[in-house]
Formats: sequence, C-alpha cells, structure tokens
Amino acid sequence: MELTLLGTGTPEGLPRPGCPCATCALSVGPAARAATAVLVDGALLLDLTPGAVLAGARAGHSLSGVRQVLLTHPHDGPAVELPPGLPAAGRVPDGRELAVISGHRVRAVPMDAPGTGYEVTGPDGARLLYLPPGGAPAGLGSGAGGQLPYDVVLADVPGRPEALARLRASGAVGPATDVIAVHLDHDTPPGRELERRCAAVGARTVPDGTTVVVGEYRALPQVPRRTLVLGGARSGKSYEAERRLAPFPEVVYVATSGSRDGDAEWAQRVGLHRERRPASWRTVETCELVPLLEDGDGPPLLVDCLALWLTDAMDRAGAWDDSVWETGGRTELRERTGALVAAVRATRRTVVFVSNEVGAGVVPATTSGRRFRDELGRLNNAVAAECEHALLIVAGQALILKP
Repeated sequence: MELTLLGTGTPEGLPRPGCPCATCALSVGPAARAATAVLVDGALLLDLTPGAVLAGARAGHSLSGVRQVLLTHPHDGPAVELPPGLPAAGRVPDGRELAVISGHRVRAVPMDAPGTGYEVTGPDGARLLYLPPGGAPAGLGSGAGGQLPYDVVLADVPGRPEALARLRASGAVGPATDVIAVHLDHDTPPGRELERRCAAVGARTVPDGTTVVVGEYRALPQVPRRTLVLGGARSGKSYEAERRLAPFPEVVYVATSGSRDGDAEWAQRVGLHRERRPASWRTVETCELVPLLEDGDGPPLLVDCLALWLTDAMDRAGAWDDSVWETGGRTELRERTGALVAAVRATRRTVVFVSNEVGAGVVPATTSGRRFRDELGRLNNAVAAECEHALLIVAGQALILKP
C-alpha cells in the first residue's frame, strides 16, 4: 500500500486565513500545510479538499486513477468543487463496509465526535486507520479482544492524544505501527517543537506531499523509557510531563505531595491537577518509589515530584536539624537517595519524573534551606544521569538537555 499525504493540516489549513498567532506566522513556505487529504494507491481519495489536483501533481501523482472519494467530516465552509473526472464524494455509514473496484476494502469506524473514521485494507493486506479531525474511535475493546495492530495510523495526535491511548489499549497500535500526525492546527508550534512533541508519544510528522510506502523499513520514534522533566515554579513542567503520557492507557500518577489537612489552597492545587489528567489514570499518593520502580510489569509511571519526595526523605532522616545531620542524618539521607537512584537505573517501566530546578534562584537564608537546595541539585544530577531523556521547561518552552 502506498499513501500520499496531499495535505496534513487542519480543515482550515495552516496558516489559518487571517490568523495573527505566532504559529500561523511561522507556518509559511515549506512549513505551510493544506487541509488533510490522503491518496491511497492512486485509487482511493480520503477527504476532498481545495486544490487536491494541484497537490497531487506537486507530489508527482495524478488523480485520474481515483475510483472512490470518501469524506470523513462535514465541511463548514463552502462546498468543495469536484474536479472533473473524479467520482462523486460520499461517506460510508458507521460499521458498514465498502469494496472498491481497485481491490481495497473500506470499513467505517464509529467516532466519539462528528465524523467518520476509515479502516482501509489494501489488496496486499496492509491496513490503514484514518481518523477525522478531533475524532477518536468509539467502542473499542481491550487488547484481549484480539485486535490486530494497524500498519499505519493517521490521526490528530496533538489534538486528541486519548485517541492514541484507546488504540494502544485495544491493541490496534503496536510497537511497529507507524503513527503519523495529521489535521495539524495552530495550537502546537511548528517545526522542531511539533516534531519533539510527536516523537515523545511515538508518532511523527511529515510534510505535505510525502509518500509513505507501507512496510518499507524506517526507524520509528522510540518513546524514552526514563525521562526527567525539570523546571521552576509555574514553568509548565507538570503539564509537559502529563502531555507526554496522555496517549498511553493506564498511567499511574504518583503524587509525592500527600495530603495537607486544613490547607484549602493546597487542596485546590491538587484538584486542578486531577481535573486535567485523563480519567483512565490511577493516582497513588506515596513517597515509596522504589517498590513501584521495581515492578517491571506495571503501566507507565508519572512521578510528581522529586522535590517533595526529597522533603519527605529529609523529614524521615531528621536532616533539617544541624546536629542530627552531622550525627547520622546525612548518611541516612544519602542511603535513601542512593536506593532511589539505583531503582531508577534498574527499572524496566516507562517513567517520567518531575522535579524542581532550584539552582538559579535566590540563595536560601537558612542552613536547612541551603541544605535542601544542595541535596535536590545532587538528586537531580543523579536521576538525570540514569535517564535516557531530560529536558528543562522555561516559560512553557522545552530546552532539551539529553536528546
């Protein structure tokens, strides 16, 4: 099966007409994206968009061989004129199958939002899943249901990460599935930042006009097994960590903060964190990280955060008191942090750690405050050394420390 992506952008295109935002300002020339449309083996056209014939010609393909045109979503703008020679555009009802004269079989996949997804099986047996903008499959079962992985999935990865989570949970997306982000909008900065965000969840982007040969070997994005996300207060570090795991099912969110009775402001902070996390995630409030890391068969972990874990460790060691620190507190704390770092090194789980970067702030006024700052710096150093990937978040922007 051969797929030519005539466009990879939102239905309005990118840049959006008349939009003054920074992403649209940067989405010019090679970074511009037409509305998403896919030509399958020169015979099946998924979504009819303005300029489809010209887009095909630029990609080195003619639309003269198209035998079927299928729509996935209603067009809010004026009707798109059907180019001469193309068959009338239509839509397959949910759950129904269509046999195309070219030998392709198409099944309409129900969505949880307006629109239709299509599963396409080529004459060679290759399988494609194409999802509409803003849509995720509805009614998928679990992996025990025997769902075979698709060869290629085209989906709105930045806009609907939970769609990818559902596909992974059902077995429809496996390690060898080529996930390509389409329907790209101006909510995500273009260029390297878009590539980084997609690669972090096991997907990739391609320019308009790219032809993908299903089954052709290519190095697929590998999700780092251990990631450390650093940042200051309100830098966006927790949001970055959550976004990295949003396309994965059954994530365990490890809250090291615990509960603070009578602190309404803290309860509000915790509540806001819970509201933005997917409902499928499970929350565990604990500072006992070593047993979780040693469980190699568990789902991905998001540990937020190491600074609060260190606070608990210093509490247990009595490390805030100068005399205790000198008579055994230092040794006990180093043993605790050493055990954690060893567990990070040995873990087989996918895990994202969040921690505060405090080295650039004001020097604390107290001995215990300076001790905490120094020990957190040492802990961040040690954990970063054991992680395949590390990044620093500043004002919501990611600086890659370890690619």
